[in-house]
Amino acid sequence: MPATVTALVAEDEPLLARALAAELAAAWPDLRVVATVGDGRAAVETALRLLPRVLFLDIRMPGLDGLGAAAELAERWPVDAAPLPQLVFVTAYDEYAARAFEAQALDYVLKPVRPERLCRTVGRLRQALAAQAPSPIPPAPSMPSSAVALAVDEALERALARWRGALDAAGAAAAAGARAPAPLRLLPVGDAGGGTVRLVPIDEVLCFEAADKYVRVLTATHEHLIRTPLRQLLPRLDAEVFWQVHRAVVVRATAIDSVRRDEAGRLHLTLRGRPGTLPVSRLHAHRFQTL
Repeated sequence: MPATVTALVAEDEPLLARALAAELAAAWPDLRVVATVGDGRAAVETALRLLPRVLFLDIRMPGLDGLGAAAELAERWPVDAAPLPQLVFVTAYDEYAARAFEAQALDYVLKPVRPERLCRTVGRLRQALAAQAPSPIPPAPSMPSSAVALAVDEALERALARWRGALDAAGAAAAAGARAPAPLRLLPVGDAGGGTVRLVPIDEVLCFEAADKYVRVLTATHEHLIRTPLRQLLPRLDAEVFWQVHRAVVVRATAIDSVRRDEAGRLHLTLRGRPGTLPVSRLHAHRFQTL
């Protein structure tokens, strides 16, 4: 592990951001905070430019939140240039967050920052970074290129599995303590003129796809637009029936016809009876691994 580890802090409350940076400086003198940003969109673009080894992401930020920023970074991170960073969520959810994150054996930082708790996080991060290969595995003289590629793929999948666990735990922390939403049975959608509302049975829906300020709702014969964000729909969908395959795409599992890999290694799926393809992100590609 290099002497200096770089980190990015994404926190929309300046006082809390400064407090976290100060406590990190005391607990981890070798850590260099290369940027502090106040929203998820800035976190994504800055992290992709600076490629820090550690990310501290506030779960709740304006615009793109910490969960959305992490999901986008997992998809866009240049894994051929740098390994996925260590991910730490910052939250004010207290005991609910603790239960959710401890269940996944992952780390988190509670607001306001507590020095003794942060020291535990720093210790775990140091240990994880020491065990993490800093770059793709170089080929040994007798090691075939296929074996090198397999080792790199396995290292990436282990990192993605950690990120999936962190995102699941953060989502559980965000939802903990709130009444479970009722399962979605009928979806109200408006017509183009806005004068009529139709109730589309959820059993007819094949796909939800986030697009700008709307979510596209695809059935076998129709396409509708709704304003309800995808993150608000997800808790009301049966996760065994509807699979999230991308941060912006949720599909009915039984409607998937095929999945293909392009020349860049990205997956794209097609739905039965629907034209076009839908992207599958790195985080969710494990669903389609050959058994």
